[in-house]
Amino acid sequence: MGSATRSGDQRASGRAGDRLQREARALGDPTRHRIFRHISDAWCPVDVAELTALVRLNHNAVRQHLTVLKDAELVVEEIEQRSRPGRPRLLYRLNPDAVGFWGTEGPYELLASLLSEVVRTHASPREVGHDEGGHRVRQISGRRRGTLEVLEEDMVAAGFHPVVIAHPRGCDFVLGRCPFVEVAARDPATVCQLHLGLAEGAAAALDEGAIVDLMAMDPRRAECRVRIRLSVLPVGAKTTSTLGQAYRGLEAEGRSRPKGETGCLQQTHRSSPSN
Repeated sequence: MGSATRSGDQRASGRAGDRLQREARALGDPTRHRIFRHISDAWCPVDVAELTALVRLNHNAVRQHLTVLKDAELVVEEIEQRSRPGRPRLLYRLNPDAVGFWGTEGPYELLASLLSEVVRTHASPREVGHDEGGHRVRQISGRRRGTLEVLEEDMVAAGFHPVVIAHPRGCDFVLGRCPFVEVAARDPATVCQLHLGLAEGAAAALDEGAIVDLMAMDPRRAECRVRIRLSVLPVGAKTTSTLGQAYRGLEAEGRSRPKGETGCLQQTHRSSPSN
């Protein structure tokens, strides 16, 4: 089993020693480590049945392994959002705080591959980001019903820690963290154009008429804002609990502007790159 992959001394020092010990103990079991790697490599959350088939153990044994991984904060458990009859499944995905550790691909591996593509193809950072954003969401959209839900899932997986503010034609994602902070602080123009392209490509793959706005902030303080305006009003769409609560609130208020929503953003871009 490989050692943790860290992107800089600041990130490594911020990870408490007792947490690393809990994670190491959880991953010390070969079967549990295999389950963890399968979850971390998956494009979308996986269920117990998939993991049972993988390791050829009964459901109870797999659930016990998942409990250990969850208690160690290596994976996150969520309840399936479903419209068909039957009990919702429990789904598991990599904890965003564990991204880049224990052999998982971290944000700087993604950033390096995108910058390499910029150099290789002579395309703009925005164009390269657009292609990657579309590719990423196409991998996870099969198990997600709503456009905004897919986008939220992708931002969570990438480590942006988004907070959702709904508005009548879509939502704002206020980003609690920049996973590329060290590079973005040195070259915000390039990294922010990559990020804009990622958001545009993801939105375009799900809704060709979507409009994406970006308000870039100091990456060390985070709180950049991505606004998504859909071409189809998302009334009645199946969403995550956060988005669902926000939309129900909008409908109850006659779709008035949510309290605290900002006005115009600094940059406005449609979902396909123009430069």
